[in-house]
Amino acid sequence: MLGAIAGDIIGSVYERHNIKTKSFELFSPKSRFTDDTVLTVATVDSIINRKGFSESYQYWFRKYPDAGFGGSFKKWGMSEKPKPYNSYGNGSAMRVSPIGFYYNSLDEVLMRAEESSIVTHNHTEGIKGVKATATAIFLARNGSEKEEIKKYIEESFGYDLSESIDSIRTWYSFDVSCQGSVPQAIRSFLESSSYEDAIRNAISIGGDSDTIACIAGGIAEAYYGVIPKYIVKRVKELLPKEMREVLKKYYTKMEWNI
Repeated sequence: MLGAIAGDIIGSVYERHNIKTKSFELFSPKSRFTDDTVLTVATVDSIINRKGFSESYQYWFRKYPDAGFGGSFKKWGMSEKPKPYNSYGNGSAMRVSPIGFYYNSLDEVLMRAEESSIVTHNHTEGIKGVKATATAIFLARNGSEKEEIKKYIEESFGYDLSESIDSIRTWYSFDVSCQGSVPQAIRSFLESSSYEDAIRNAISIGGDSDTIACIAGGIAEAYYGVIPKYIVKRVKELLPKEMREVLKKYYTKMEWNI
């Protein structure tokens, strides 16, 4: 949702120009939304308007084909008969945050998260990444403490979430796989003191900065319950009207203020 989208926009500047510090400007003239935002909005659209995930993902991709999509997704998005392509990339996890917020049972969250993944990312690691992300969001939204979230994710999905951000920062490099970015994104949230701090943690390790910040931002919004107003204001300014309208409808339905 907006927490994920803000992470994407803030991280967009640093995806190809990694930094290894938490001290940086959140927004610049080059800040923009990417494919992470487009598909997060598409997931919202699918949920609130009861569209199939394939239909929604193709529709929004075709509206914004130059937002930074990978080659395999572009081919899928333009196909008349799209089929999953066994991806384990982090694209499944970057778009799932609305599902973790929307449904009222973890079983339903897991089911819908998998449904959203397998239209493209039907590899076991792609499915695991989307389920772990959606679970973290669901637990955070429903009052679980960070240590509870950490334990549940480690035991249920086998991710090691023990390494500190300071340690990860020393060796981490670009990795677009779920298994190579979802754990780091979750750790960015776990070690944060606020929504903004989670985003700074995520971007400071380098790698696929917009997607790691997108994933961490979705969890952080669920946990902290608020995004700073100056971030919300700037993000809304950078989104097209049709995206803002989809998000407004979703937040109204959820009775969640932004």
